[in-house]
Amino acid sequence: MVCEKCEKKLVKIATPDPWKAGSRAAAVKGPRRLNENKLYNPYSKAFRKCRICGQSVHQPEAHYCQSCAFKKGICAMCGVRLVNTTNYNQCAV
Repeated sequence: MVCEKCEKKLVKIATPDPWKAGSRAAAVKGPRRLNENKLYNPYSKAFRKCRICGQSVHQPEAHYCQSCAFKKGICAMCGVRLVNTTNYNQCAV
């Protein structure tokens, strides 16, 4: 769950750039990465730990994982309350 204000920050897409068969970068860098998160770099601080459960967050610059954001009814990036969940029985299965 992401609020309207934080949707504007989600402009970076986790897909590779268009592949050109005859480019010089193809010979230097080797094959392109497949079946993995293109934005994930284990040495950068872009992916944080969730503030509630401590699991790794899969969205860059987010403070909460999707399951905790859904359970609490908050935005995953800024923590603003989106839904009143006082009378809900939320299940993240």
